Amino acid sequence: MVPPLLVSLYYGDGTHMLFLESAAIFLLAGMFIFIPVRHHKQELRLRDGFLVVTCAWLAVVLVGALPYLLLSSPELSVVDAVFESMSGYTTTGATIITDVDALPRAVNYYRMQTHWVGGMGIIVLAVAILPMLRIGGMQLFRAETPGPMKDAKLTPRITETAKALWLVYLTITVVCAAAYKMGGMDLFDAICHSFSTIASGGFSTHNDSFMYWNSPALEAIAVFFMFMAGINFSLHFIAWRRASMQSYFIDSELKAYASLLVAFIILATFALYLTNTFDGFATSFRHAVFNVVSVMTTTGFTTEPFYTWPSFVALLLIFVAFIGGCAGSTSGGMKVIRVVLLKQQALREIRRLIHPRAVIPVKYEGRPTSATVMDAVWGFFFLFIASFAIMTMLLTATGLDLVTSFSTVIACIANMGPALGEAGLNYASLNDPAKVILCFAMLLGRLEIYTLLVLMMPEFWHA
Repeated sequence: MVPPLLVSLYYGDGTHMLFLESAAIFLLAGMFIFIPVRHHKQELRLRDGFLVVTCAWLAVVLVGALPYLLLSSPELSVVDAVFESMSGYTTTGATIITDVDALPRAVNYYRMQTHWVGGMGIIVLAVAILPMLRIGGMQLFRAETPGPMKDAKLTPRITETAKALWLVYLTITVVCAAAYKMGGMDLFDAICHSFSTIASGGFSTHNDSFMYWNSPALEAIAVFFMFMAGINFSLHFIAWRRASMQSYFIDSELKAYASLLVAFIILATFALYLTNTFDGFATSFRHAVFNVVSVMTTTGFTTEPFYTWPSFVALLLIFVAFIGGCAGSTSGGMKVIRVVLLKQQALREIRRLIHPRAVIPVKYEGRPTSATVMDAVWGFFFLFIASFAIMTMLLTATGLDLVTSFSTVIACIANMGPALGEAGLNYASLNDPAKVILCFAMLLGRLEIYTLLVLMMPEFWHA
């Protein structure tokens, strides 16, 4: 609560008491929980890591909703406050606030701060800066870090790995803020949008997002840093430590990520141009580049309300969010590496029809992929699609139309934000049961399905 409190005092927006009250409540609640068990020590197992991660995220989201509840204008219900907090910390960027421009500056800053903290992960942050968490670090890190390649460590100790990732994260954020400032934003907007960009969040300090500036220079800066945020942060760290760009050029997932972006940009550009959505090819290309990169990295910034575009383009962008960025990035979605492995598996099955006796391994970066990894990828894919289908049906049962239902579920489970139908402008008009379901979708997507669903298995609690 300290940074938004300082922002409030600096700008004199009158919300400082809101953050002081929230801080006092959090401090008292934390002491009440911590003091009785402060001397208790017990080694954490891997399954404990899943439980701690899920409970920590829920706790942070719930306490993070308090400033929204205490806000006098606009007045938010409990469901709306939790929705906004969940959307912020899971870096989804779906908002129920209808007039962002009217928010006090400190509250707008607080929204962006939730993005930035959630972007790299609450638990990774805790492991990096709280030396009291000397036990269970690897268990927590495995449960928190996205993607199938979770066991690789950049440094011998897990705390050093977490610190290294946060150092890279902070450095890129500072550079992004400086670039926005030089591109024409004022300092406040530059800092806030750097938080949202590097976290792949999507919240903006203005209702019109990047339409507010209508600046090709700022859009180019945003595209570059959204692209960087969608890359595995391990690659950023290796490139920084070795002072070499080689790690970027040899990574197969990054190559696939860049190739998919180029393909979708070309497709969207021609679709916008041929449907006369914009005047001229250059303008179509400008909007296609920004919005495709924004959606595939699951950031959610917009230069135009794409829910008003031709159905083909709008649907393309929604489905692009399914893929997401690279594993180990702040992006949501399925992750490019899983899509690559699924494609390889599908091609192998086709080849097996031609050569039934052939032994054809699924290879990644020239090496055969273990059956364990492929089983996990197929399991994730099934759970992702099944969760999407079930929640879509549940939303339609609450009274939402089909387009709104399926697009909001995709937008939330992929942590992308912008949707179609009733949620095209914002999520304020949705009913409370729908918002609760979408909160679950956001957390499910942020914790990558397994971490949350494993708690629902009876076997988890029997040993």
